Amino acid sequence: MKDWNPDKYLLFENERTQPAIDLVEKISLSNPKKIIDIGCGPGNSTRILANKWPNCNVVGLDSSKSMIEKAKSDYPNQTWIHERAENIADDKEYSLVFSNASLQWMDNPEILIPKLWNAVEDNGAFAAQIPNFENMPVNFAINDALKKEKWNNRIKSNIWNKQHEINYYYEILNKYAGEITLWETHYYHIMESMKGIIDFVRSTALRPYLEQLVTEDEKRELENEILDECKKRYNEQSNNKVLFPFQRMFIIAYKK
Repeated sequence: MKDWNPDKYLLFENERTQPAIDLVEKISLSNPKKIIDIGCGPGNSTRILANKWPNCNVVGLDSSKSMIEKAKSDYPNQTWIHERAENIADDKEYSLVFSNASLQWMDNPEILIPKLWNAVEDNGAFAAQIPNFENMPVNFAINDALKKEKWNNRIKSNIWNKQHEINYYYEILNKYAGEITLWETHYYHIMESMKGIIDFVRSTALRPYLEQLVTEDEKRELENEILDECKKRYNEQSNNKVLFPFQRMFIIAYKK
């Protein structure tokens, strides 16, 4: 895929950051020495970690050069690493390995997560928030739009069919962790219109498909067809706004 666009991603900064805030508040670590934010993006989640533990060395890591450059520009006093998560050193260096909405983009979690776990020091923790996008109506809308024959030769199969349920992540971590906390939350985002749903997913879930299309006309055509499918699955309120529930899974595992 092409590199990420941090400005488009941050159009919904509050909505994308709130899950990180909620996850951080439930992590029971009194005095972490070093934290790494895996898939830190433009640094919005890393900032939450640094604010929570101001005396801790907080590092942000992302494979996207544009995201890291944005993070460096906005938060120059933090430490930023342009690197793939798979290349992290598994040497028990971190009190907390943290990931907010990034694991779903990475391959082979059954290999990656144990490697990240090995980077956690004794009495430390691994914490992650993962969108449960596969089970959301907007994903069904995307799937149905892509079923049209005209997209067959232009867009590859749906990547979100590779997503996993929360029990999958539990099964990986229960082999190692002394204590695991799990929960799911629906965040009800209030969109100004039905099109707001498309605007929200354009820079994330829709990105792998839009990048396969050559012209802007094709991209608009696909977005409009997905919008039509969304209208079958979401309702306008009396003030013409649309409630867009976004499902997210949370995991905290402690190394006792």
